[in-house]
Amino acid sequence: LLRSGLGDLFDFGLGLRGGLLELTLGQRADGFVGLHGVREHFLRGADGNSALVNERRLTGSFIIAPDHLVEDWHVRDVRAMTPADLDALLALQPALVVLGTGAQQQFPPAAVMAACLQRGIGLEAMTNAAAARTYSVLAGEGRRVVAGFVFAG
Repeated sequence: LLRSGLGDLFDFGLGLRGGLLELTLGQRADGFVGLHGVREHFLRGADGNSALVNERRLTGSFIIAPDHLVEDWHVRDVRAMTPADLDALLALQPALVVLGTGAQQQFPPAAVMAACLQRGIGLEAMTNAAAARTYSVLAGEGRRVVAGFVFAG
């Protein structure tokens, strides 16, 4: 057993799967889940034109979670998003959605924000560069975070 700084007890496991080191921690009552098993996708950075995931440069809109990468997300304009555009993000069961809106911060329509809030899921919109930093920190902490990055191209 591993004791957290808050005194909660966790079950944990360490092993190899597919050549990758896997660390799993049990879920706490506050929703913190430790690491998401195997973290297959690492977001190394993003700007208004592209993002670097692992060693691949992506120039189209995409969705990322520690263990999922959805390329060719159909969203090209944050201001034209609909609640249905969130389906692929919400299917990954996040506690928080980080929305990278391109080179400039933009906000999706109120209906999109409400679709997350009604489910108790936070949605934070920011530039792609800020979203990449925020996502990487939260994913590194083992938070249930999913990010969508929008590129107009």
